[in-house]
Amino acid sequence: MPAYVVLHNGLQELPRRWLAHGQPISLSVLRRPSVKDLLESLGIPHPEIGRLLLNGCEVSFAPVVEEGDRVEAFGQQPPVDLLAASLLRPALNAVRFAVDVNVGKLASLLRMAGLDAFYDPGLDDVGLAEAARQQGRVLLSRDRSLLRRNLVQHGHLVRASRPIEQLAEVVRLYGLHDRLAPFSRCLICNSLLQPVDKATVLHRLQPLTRKYYDSFRICRACDKIYWPGTHRERMARLLLALTSPAAASGR
Repeated sequence: MPAYVVLHNGLQELPRRWLAHGQPISLSVLRRPSVKDLLESLGIPHPEIGRLLLNGCEVSFAPVVEEGDRVEAFGQQPPVDLLAASLLRPALNAVRFAVDVNVGKLASLLRMAGLDAFYDPGLDDVGLAEAARQQGRVLLSRDRSLLRRNLVQHGHLVRASRPIEQLAEVVRLYGLHDRLAPFSRCLICNSLLQPVDKATVLHRLQPLTRKYYDSFRICRACDKIYWPGTHRERMARLLLALTSPAAASGR
């Protein structure tokens, strides 16, 4: 006798094509898999799951699934509170992200929005998963195999293909509209920026920058200088759209 899996809240979009979407799925459990292993055999990374029921009782990923059991899996629903613990994962100490190379441009946009985003394209999958775990970060990736690693506790399978839409996706999923602090972080190294007197950096500025700009910030970690410009104005309008009531409600 098989076990049965029912998927809710968007998870029905994730299984491999040969599975019928939106219908109970019957699976062999002769090897007595855990709930986690059973669901990941369908191609669903465990960080995508926000709640689990086994025969009507809420459970963690650990229980073994027996013949005739019914597993119901619910996708993460916005706004996901990263600072609250659940049966499936511990709470984080702060809202922080680790970004995979397949969504690398998202790292700069997260930093531009003032969100803490770790990005190291030199790390392999194991190194990135370990860094996210040790630093208490949400791992953002489009790689299902990476997100299925046991090291990963908090993660998100990014759906959007365009970086700006990826940013909107992350902001909405985790309810970050009130946490945005645009242009407060270095786009290169993720450190917080500090105000700096124009006179202190005057010798490093181009003539037109000296003439037209008086407000500057500096990254003390990598020494990069920032000032408001036309590009910043465009990005400010874009970030403002992300914080609108319509964006917050997902409309």
